[in-house]
Amino acid sequence: MEISRVIDLFLFAIPSLITGIIAYYFFKEHTKNEDGRRRFLLKKDMQVNAMPLRLQAYERMALFLERISPSKLLIRITPTSSNKEDYESLLIQSIEQEFEHNLSQQIYISDKCWNIVTTAKNATIQLIRKASMLEKTDTANKLREVVLTEMMERRSPSDAALSFIKEEVSDLW
Repeated sequence: MEISRVIDLFLFAIPSLITGIIAYYFFKEHTKNEDGRRRFLLKKDMQVNAMPLRLQAYERMALFLERISPSKLLIRITPTSSNKEDYESLLIQSIEQEFEHNLSQQIYISDKCWNIVTTAKNATIQLIRKASMLEKTDTANKLREVVLTEMMERRSPSDAALSFIKEEVSDLW
């Protein structure tokens, strides 16, 4: 008689266990879906708020690259004397100041983009330094002439970085 009673209890318990297991999985999936929905909505709100900041950072980097483009830099910054070393220092100092002014923008743009911008800045500085070291460069005006001639023969580093920024911004849409 006891075995039949245990079997009866077991048969009564099976539907309860099945219902409990189904309820557990249902609530587990429901909680997981709600958590995912909340994360999605939060991410969506963050993107709406962050997108203007990111675009502004890309704009500032584009402006920086335009300002350090050797042809525009040399037009904007004229030599104060005929000493090429003074003019070289003035140009490099101007590039560094522009860069420091835009340093905080790196948190809004990708690491790859920031590295390309930094590389363009360093390449522009190197271009000015190499032009200054040439024997034919003996005055500040000759330095300007040599750098401008160099830019006619090849693409400036800032142009390549600017192309990358345009590509990256177009990928945001």
